Amino acid sequence: MSENLTLDDLAVPLRALRMLAADFGHLPAPDVHVSTIYAEQLELSFYDDLPGFEMWREALGVDPDAVTYREQGDGRTRVLRTTTTYAGAELELIGYGDVAVPVSVEAGAA
Repeated sequence: MSENLTLDDLAVPLRALRMLAADFGHLPAPDVHVSTIYAEQLELSFYDDLPGFEMWREALGVDPDAVTYREQGDGRTRVLRTTTTYAGAELELIGYGDVAVPVSVEAGAA
C-alpha cells in the first residue's frame, strides 16, 4: 500500500470494471470492491447468490476446477472463490450461500 496512491493508480481494476459492465451488463450485479492495498485487483462478490457467481464464472470462461470451496460460520455458509485475469486486472469472484440443512430421517419412519 502506498500513502501517495492516486486514483490513476487504480486504473487497471477500474478499466476492467468498465469493460465488465459493457460486456456483461446483463448478468447479476455483484458487490464490487477496489482496494488501495491490492491496486491491481478487482473483487466481485455475490452474497446469497451462488447462481449469480456461477453465471459470472461461466461468462468469464473460468474452469469449474479452478473454483475453491470452503465453509465458514460453523458450517452454515459455503464460500466459492476463484481468481482469473481480465483486462489486465486480477479478478476475484467470491460467492456466499447458505449450506443446506441436512434432514435427518429416523430408521423405520414412514
